[in-house]
Amino acid sequence: MAEWDADLEHIIPSAVLPPFWAKLVVGFASLLCFARSYDGDFVFDDSEAIVNNKDLRAETPLGDLWRHDFWGSRLSSNTSHKSYRPLTVLTFRVNYYLSGGFHPASFHAVNILLHGGISVLLVDVFSVLFGGLHFTSKGRRLNLAPRSSLLAALLFAVHPVHTECVAGVVGRADLLGALFFLLSFLGYCKAFRETHKEGTRSTFWVLLSILLGAVAMLCKEQGITVLGLNAVFDILVMSKLNVLAVVQKVLHKDRSFENPGLLRNGGLLFRMTLLAAGGAGMLYVRWKIMGTGPPAFTEVDNPASFADSMLVRAINYNYYYSLNAWLLLCPWWLCFDWSMGCIPLIKSVGDWRVIALAALWFCLIGLICQALCSEDSHKRRILSLGLGFLIIPFLPASNLFFRVGFVVAERVLYLPSAGFCMLLTFGFGALSKHTKKKKPIAALVLGVLLINTLRCMVRSGEWRSEEQLFRSALSVCPLNAKVHYNVGKNLADKGNQTAAIRYYREAVRLNPKYVHAMNNLGNILKERNELQEAEELLSLAVQIQPDFAAAWMNLGIVQNSLKRFQAAEQSYRTAIKHRRKYPDCYYNLGRLESEALFLKAIKAHPNAASYHGNLAVLYHRWGHLDLAKKHYEISLRLDPSASGTKENYGLLRRKLEQMQKRNV
Repeated sequence: MAEWDADLEHIIPSAVLPPFWAKLVVGFASLLCFARSYDGDFVFDDSEAIVNNKDLRAETPLGDLWRHDFWGSRLSSNTSHKSYRPLTVLTFRVNYYLSGGFHPASFHAVNILLHGGISVLLVDVFSVLFGGLHFTSKGRRLNLAPRSSLLAALLFAVHPVHTECVAGVVGRADLLGALFFLLSFLGYCKAFRETHKEGTRSTFWVLLSILLGAVAMLCKEQGITVLGLNAVFDILVMSKLNVLAVVQKVLHKDRSFENPGLLRNGGLLFRMTLLAAGGAGMLYVRWKIMGTGPPAFTEVDNPASFADSMLVRAINYNYYYSLNAWLLLCPWWLCFDWSMGCIPLIKSVGDWRVIALAALWFCLIGLICQALCSEDSHKRRILSLGLGFLIIPFLPASNLFFRVGFVVAERVLYLPSAGFCMLLTFGFGALSKHTKKKKPIAALVLGVLLINTLRCMVRSGEWRSEEQLFRSALSVCPLNAKVHYNVGKNLADKGNQTAAIRYYREAVRLNPKYVHAMNNLGNILKERNELQEAEELLSLAVQIQPDFAAAWMNLGIVQNSLKRFQAAEQSYRTAIKHRRKYPDCYYNLGRLESEALFLKAIKAHPNAASYHGNLAVLYHRWGHLDLAKKHYEISLRLDPSASGTKENYGLLRRKLEQMQKRNV
């Protein structure tokens, strides 16, 4: 055991150091944190990605999974988010098949077990990152950092920022991506076993690592970044490159740099070539599969990326990075969605929030300087690999290479948090080394673990239902229009229209272009017979988003209720133009034309009892009970012997009496 690992002996007892017990402790802690989410519902994005995703059904050919995005839409569609994760969708499909339908418990159980497995696997990964790669004469890997690897894995297992990935079923994409990411890294490590140094088997493990990286990418796009981590590990750990020394030689034009050992290392160059070729091949195939190019996001998804000023974009991107760092450091304020005004745009350097990004870069530059300039080679390696594990998996979410569809997303921190836990563990060790009083340090570490465990339990409970999840966000992101929208939608689904209206109005106030909130609010007002305001809201919604088919249809329904039949017909036809497969709209258009025809017939023959009777039936079915009653009575006055009309009129009267009793 290395001397520096002994700095943690007052924190990690020797009894749990054997590999089996260490992994058992980590696995138990990970399951304990998120067990409350086991019997939760499908919440938030689970509805679209699972419940409404036809790719999970047996009648959908398996081949469609390779042509559709994560949400079940064709990748070639202009509306596709281009999130290509067929292997994750395949696990959802297997879940659906084995559980006999959409039973959330089985889906949640898989997520919890995956997180437990990943946490256990990280014990091995951290042992390599902290202790280096050493093998016995029989090719068995040695763990020279049992305390450090155990503490880092525990910190990862109980980190509250993981709740979204574990308790939200769609987070399985991040879990599977992380699983194969770690397997790829461990596979790459096996290429350096002394029993086959540079031989054919070494190449086999490198190629297997690339293949596992491709599998990780088919689970979540972030998975491809494992190739970058493998390259950093190879260069810094296996090839023992001193970056600072290389930079100094370049700056001083040292002739000894003309033939550095790094360039003479044919094995390293060969492995780097394989990694680069593998990564380029994955990106090319991924780009070809996307078809129509990158997804089209809106300004509300990521407002900073739409800013005209490059300075404003840079400031806000860096502020987002600082918020992500804060979530890792203090995961107390967690939210299911950080868009829609949750984080107002920084428009000048005079904004006080610039202090946050200054603090972030102050810390990062300090860590980078220590990683490059420290005379302690162990310290350089740990900090370099910790920063690499923190930064490299985060790059796809950084907005540096392409626009992403979110401001902050806790799920993308699942893998980077491993790097954070590694740096935190190193910090605890350094603090213990330079402090004579060890017990306060041990109490601090234990306190962090216990507080995070309790926070995980509480947060897992909030993810059990949409009502708890959405309401928990009100205190974290009160300026987020989507939070108010989702609370309103949840209330409307439960029949509490009065409260739903209040939240929908607040969503529209916070975001005057929030067409979905306008549409839902218009629907409720329509049902409450507040037709004038409903028409104004729906008209504004289609003006803002002219291809919003649902709003066009609802506008047509309101116009029909206002007896503006020609305008209603035009609205229905516009909805169908934007959504060809729209059964509800075809039905509404059909009944609009049938009503118009009956009214026209009655105008020509006002004393035809059957015309009034049939029109009454239409109104009865549509819920226009007063109009139905009126035409039933006219029909019976004209033909008192019509048995069918008598029966329908009797049913209507009983329904009206029941409604009157409920109102009383």
